[in-house]
Amino acid sequence: MKKLLLASASLFALSALAPASAADLAARPYAKAPVAPIAVYNWSGFYLGINGGGASSRNCWDLNAVLGVAIPVVSEGCHNATGGLVGGQVGYRWQSANWVFGLEAQGDWANLKGSNASPLAAFAPVVNQTRIDALGLFTGQVGYAWNNVLWYVKGGAAVTHAKYDGLLGGVVFDSASETRWGGAVGTGIEFGFAPNWSVAIEYDHLFMGGRNVNFTVLGINDRTDRIKQDVDMGTVRLNYTFGGPVVAKY
Repeated sequence: MKKLLLASASLFALSALAPASAADLAARPYAKAPVAPIAVYNWSGFYLGINGGGASSRNCWDLNAVLGVAIPVVSEGCHNATGGLVGGQVGYRWQSANWVFGLEAQGDWANLKGSNASPLAAFAPVVNQTRIDALGLFTGQVGYAWNNVLWYVKGGAAVTHAKYDGLLGGVVFDSASETRWGGAVGTGIEFGFAPNWSVAIEYDHLFMGGRNVNFTVLGINDRTDRIKQDVDMGTVRLNYTFGGPVVAKY
């Protein structure tokens, strides 16, 4: 009987100790996996790039003086000077939330050329020719970014350098040249395709206004034309931004 009671007591003691022993085992702590950062394109920083494309310049000539003597204005007609251009740009952008602001200077070598026959030459075919060999833009920008996609508008000052020739039988008989300042507006869309690198497509319109241009032959002013000019240009641009434009966002 004693042996039976002793065995029962032993079994009871073991059953009581078992849950306590299990409770004494420390549970493994749960560690939440870290959240992976999301790459966000940052458009802030200085950038340098190249561009190339084409342009067309509308030029209308109105004769208003001969040998320095004013005459009633006579239209000599209009022509488009078209061709290619290539150059570069440098600028700085800063980003606030999705808004992007910037300043930029752009310069391009151009080869825009066009002509038309003047209706004034009764004795021989006179052709008026325009050649634009350089363009420049100095603009401010405002844009909106969707991560690595940026749409922007721009506006500011523009400058062109043009040469004008009067041709008689295909030979230059008088000429002039000028550097002209005007205004510019434009828009573009830019894609960041790699850290620091982006590519853009841009359109700009240059309002160059009208100016009196004095033509000379053998150093003598033979006529003055008021030439009205504007330019439409489209370019593809490749930019490199300094400073690492991809940031981590948690």
